[in-house]
Amino acid sequence: MQAFVKGRVQGVGFRWWTRARALELGLTGAATNLADGRVEVVAEGPRAACEELLELLRGAGTPGRVDFVAERWGTARGGLDGFVER
Repeated sequence: MQAFVKGRVQGVGFRWWTRARALELGLTGAATNLADGRVEVVAEGPRAACEELLELLRGAGTPGRVDFVAERWGTARGGLDGFVER
């Protein structure tokens, strides 16, 4: 699953928070700041866990302010180890 998160999500601990939630759900992947102010989240693991992460990203408990989350589903690439912040 790939998600692009738009809002005030850089410089507020959003990637760290996303990493913590993803690890709690047993997911691997990364949360990456993009030059346009969005955060890209790539997560691999069981679909139910990825869907739960998306719900958390859209919820009220995130650091900063999330205005919109665009998601894209695809085939897992594999090879990811842990969940990192970039």
